[in-house]
Amino acid sequence: MQKLNDILNGVSVLSQTGEQDMAVPNLQLDSRACKEGDLFFAIKGFQTDGHMFIKKAIKQGAKIVICETLPEEINEDVNYVQVENSTRACGIMASNFYCNPSQKLQLVGITGTNGKSTCVHLLYRLFTSMNIKVGQISTIENCIADKVIQSTHTTPNAIELQKLLAQMVEAECKYAFMEVSSHAVHQERIAGAVFAGGLFTNISHDHLDYHNDFNEYISVKKKFFDDLPKTAFAISNLDDKRGGVMLQNTNARKQTFSLKTIADFKAKILENNLSGLVLSIDNEEVHFKLIGEFNAYNILSVYAIARMLDYDKIETLQHLSMLTGAQGRFETIASTKENILGIVDYAHTPDALINVLATINKLRTGGETLHSIVGCGGDRDKTKRPLMAHVACEHSDKVIFTSDNPRTENPDKILEDMEAGVPVHLKKKYLKISNRKEAIKAACGFAQEGDIILVAGKGHETYQEINGERLDFDDKKILQDCLNLLEK
Repeated sequence: MQKLNDILNGVSVLSQTGEQDMAVPNLQLDSRACKEGDLFFAIKGFQTDGHMFIKKAIKQGAKIVICETLPEEINEDVNYVQVENSTRACGIMASNFYCNPSQKLQLVGITGTNGKSTCVHLLYRLFTSMNIKVGQISTIENCIADKVIQSTHTTPNAIELQKLLAQMVEAECKYAFMEVSSHAVHQERIAGAVFAGGLFTNISHDHLDYHNDFNEYISVKKKFFDDLPKTAFAISNLDDKRGGVMLQNTNARKQTFSLKTIADFKAKILENNLSGLVLSIDNEEVHFKLIGEFNAYNILSVYAIARMLDYDKIETLQHLSMLTGAQGRFETIASTKENILGIVDYAHTPDALINVLATINKLRTGGETLHSIVGCGGDRDKTKRPLMAHVACEHSDKVIFTSDNPRTENPDKILEDMEAGVPVHLKKKYLKISNRKEAIKAACGFAQEGDIILVAGKGHETYQEINGERLDFDDKKILQDCLNLLEK
């Protein structure tokens, strides 16, 4: 069992009561989960302050409290450790508690607005196909070698992250590939983690419900690269106008990738159709199963990381060429009788939606109608709602605005926020159906032979959040069922 003084290594301690060599059975962020002898972190969160639950944690059995402000009522049986930043302390202490697992494998982080999940998924599949044990930490799912664990956040909290990494070490994983969200950087969930490398995909409008403005969002993403050690590599997308900015202050080895300009890793699209992509990468012409320009960037990102990890060019490209996309990322479903193509995609930002719609429009042969079903989440960034609606109407033939995860908001109010962004000349293109299942049914009913239906926003999610409940809801299954009905 770990001792308190050992797991405090690297933490800036302001004051401490009690013994330093106390045994620490478990670390807890939730006061309700505390048991006899546990250590509780009082963290000032986005919505609640953990300092309010110190008394509850002690009542549950906690004997050590990590806090920024000492409570007025001191319990003599409890060891209080006052620190400068309890969120950062949590990351460092969790790493120490689990014997610093990120130092025993190579951890690579992917950050950016779009493409994180697909890149991490492809990296996991790539190295697995080469018979190398690896771990995956992503929005879709967490994997420890061949074991799959359900994911609840893009990046887990600091304790769960270090626990996952420790399990990967135990499973003899050589690498761990993880999505690094802006929330995780800002909340220092990755404090204590040592990265062997990081990659920047792109940045666009997102999470402004959390960050004060777009500049703060950019600076938080940049901080991930600023904090990388000299031993790490930092790879950035030069085709994004902030790609160069991300690398400005990093101590890591700087590398770039691009489809459009000179870069360390360069690719060119030779063919792009419904059968996949043909790319020229490092002067090698390769066919890939993935579709669309955005996937060309994902492929090039993964290739760049593999090369920075010293894997052979030809072997990497051969294995990459066999891979399919991540769940809920441009997944296609066909209705053979009516020849209708359904597409499910996670696109939930204006930029991601533009990318998906642009890809579909490039693949259209002419004459078919593109029906787009689009929603926006409740209790999240409201400023992107009118932008999402405008993008959908601008690049689709017909649009249905519907619910995404309304959470505690009125779905109809969300749709009103969306339609405020539709210009007068596009008003006739859309209608509102707040019930998502009915919206998908309606689109299938409107579709004629050869048409395309895009269901955007939820992708891999198999639930819908409504008033604090997670109800079963799977876009792909519902779309498949509706298309099947057309064939009867």
